[in-house]
Amino acid sequence: MVSEKSAIPPPVTNPPPSRRLPPVTRLLVAVAEALDRGVGWFRLPSPLGLAVLVGLRSRLRAENLFDTGPHPDGPLPTDGSAVGEHLRARTVDGTYTTLAEPRAGSVGCRFGRNIPLKYTYPEDSDRIMEPNPRLISRDLLTRDRFQPATTLNLLAAAWIQFEVHDWVSHGDSDTEPWTIPLTDLDPWPVPPMTIPRTPTVPSPEPDGPPTYTTQESHWWDASQIYGSTPKFAAALRTGEKGRLQIDESGLPPLDVEGLLDLSGTAANAWVGLALLHSLFMREHNAICERLARRYPDMSDEQLYNTARLVNSALIAKIHTIDWTPAIIAHPTTVAAMRANWFGVLGERIARRFGRLSGNEVLCGIPGSATDDHGVPYSLTEEFVAVYRMHPLIPDEFVVRSLADDSVVAEHQLPDLGVAHIRERLAETSMDALFYSFGRANPGALALHNYPVHLQNLARPGHPLMDLATVDILRVRERGVPRYNEFRRQLRMPPVTSFDELTDNAVWARELERVYGDVEDVDLMVGLYAEPKPPGFGFSDTAFRVFVLMASRRLSGDRFFTTDFRPEIYTEAGMAWVRDNTMRSVLLRHFPTLAPALDGVANPFAPWRSVGPLREPERKRPR
Repeated sequence: MVSEKSAIPPPVTNPPPSRRLPPVTRLLVAVAEALDRGVGWFRLPSPLGLAVLVGLRSRLRAENLFDTGPHPDGPLPTDGSAVGEHLRARTVDGTYTTLAEPRAGSVGCRFGRNIPLKYTYPEDSDRIMEPNPRLISRDLLTRDRFQPATTLNLLAAAWIQFEVHDWVSHGDSDTEPWTIPLTDLDPWPVPPMTIPRTPTVPSPEPDGPPTYTTQESHWWDASQIYGSTPKFAAALRTGEKGRLQIDESGLPPLDVEGLLDLSGTAANAWVGLALLHSLFMREHNAICERLARRYPDMSDEQLYNTARLVNSALIAKIHTIDWTPAIIAHPTTVAAMRANWFGVLGERIARRFGRLSGNEVLCGIPGSATDDHGVPYSLTEEFVAVYRMHPLIPDEFVVRSLADDSVVAEHQLPDLGVAHIRERLAETSMDALFYSFGRANPGALALHNYPVHLQNLARPGHPLMDLATVDILRVRERGVPRYNEFRRQLRMPPVTSFDELTDNAVWARELERVYGDVEDVDLMVGLYAEPKPPGFGFSDTAFRVFVLMASRRLSGDRFFTTDFRPEIYTEAGMAWVRDNTMRSVLLRHFPTLAPALDGVANPFAPWRSVGPLREPERKRPR
């Protein structure tokens, strides 16, 4: 079915003069876009494909960053004494990461946009429920059989939730909730289905679209570990040598203030998140020990602040060079992500000669000049929308023995939830749980692969919820365009039919039956249906936002750029970031995992079986 609306040409955007590209760069970008449209960046030889991605990123930086307004709480002082106090450490709420605009990216700031603001109004009241989000959940998303992502392990799924909890949280409004229309054929057990609305803040522009604010800082500052309020952050500390409190289970003690507040994101915790929280709390304390030995005169506050800087940078490095190349394992994107961190000259040159140039393409973003590309730093609603990756979560989990790989327990997803985390940790050692996650596959990001248990999500203190319905509604509610219009705004050709949208003929007919018009396909549904580039766990459409925002999270943060230096991190801290990866972090705290990681190129790829099955797997042909 071809829609007349699909013939609408891409709109022309007009960036401010300060963000317009120089003529030579415009020419190179035009060539890159022509190659991408005519051939596809992923079909080109890696060096040429990498050059095309650099060109696409230049255009995205110039034309797909939009400021939605200043922090609703107003400005903070930028005088010398205020700035001086915050030069060497991250603040709890993310303020003063940008010294000239102290509230940029901080708790309570507005989410930015990757598309012009005139396209970001919420869906009209007569359209926001069309097609019914619950119908889409039932007919297009429900997992009829588990589709595994065989190139990843389950730690990759836990990791992205661990990161999202650092970056974004909208909160729930106390206004009248959305009521989802249900039919007599819908098996939903607790009518009606209600979903809290997202809190809004009026636009600073007359008649502008509503804006949305964050309850977490938008900086890559490991706030999911350290907290976003002074009270919680202080309660987590021991007060000695910068260390964090960790009990015998490997988690913060139960009496830490705010730990059991399940009214917010804590209610979404599960065993996978607990493992990563424990791992990087341990890593913080290990960094503190190293710093204290090297610099015995450092105070508790200095040790804590420096260890947080180092731990946050290491997490960003792991996400850049370990997690992302695992989920988009195309040779070009693997090279691109390593170039984001090390530059195209590579890690070997960086280790031997140090930083040879200020150019981020040659020598990587860490240590380059801070650059927000003319727009105050924030994460964007479009970034949030493409990170809706719940199909990664399985409905069943197998616990394996670290001695012989035998199955010692099997659990349904609810048995791993927030109410059962300590119960699971009491039953099974943490290293065995890490091993079990390393041996298990997550789900593929595809239609008909949404976790059944998340469509009937029960959390302490919360009503029963269909998270798939929520995912669809949230994108519409927050004014992110539907799939085809989203592609237009990123200068990608819209699809003209359901058969062009997906290479699965059955899915094409199902999509046509539910939507009727290809222009009405929701963004998330289109991202799951779209054929993926080779090696990719998610769609090329989603990837365009990552091309822009993955580097912006580094380049806009002075602690990764101008202040990524020994004077701020210390020599020992810089060495810690340089010398460690996800593999070394895992083995430092759980050395028993070494046999399972032996020969595994990426810790987010499936691990090796231990015990009786290990030796045959290690045999090599003569």
